[in-house]
Amino acid sequence: MSDKTTVNSPMPGVFYRRPDPEDPPFAEAGDTVEEGETIGLVEVMKNFHDIEADTAGTISEFLVDDEAEIEADQELVTIE
Repeated sequence: MSDKTTVNSPMPGVFYRRPDPEDPPFAEAGDTVEEGETIGLVEVMKNFHDIEADTAGTISEFLVDDEAEIEADQELVTIE
């Protein structure tokens, strides 16, 4: 049995999976991440806030699309 954890958004805004439109995503499903590693950004009024993995593991899926508008506490990513 694998333990899954979900990374939730700390605030409403727009979720980005990459630092710049031309750059590759911070992480993809299937990637291994370390605790504290940046896996996305939330933009609020032109301020960008890092979304970090809260545990080490493998990203099983992104639950929202790149550039999606999100709510506070919305589930963004699952990590196994």
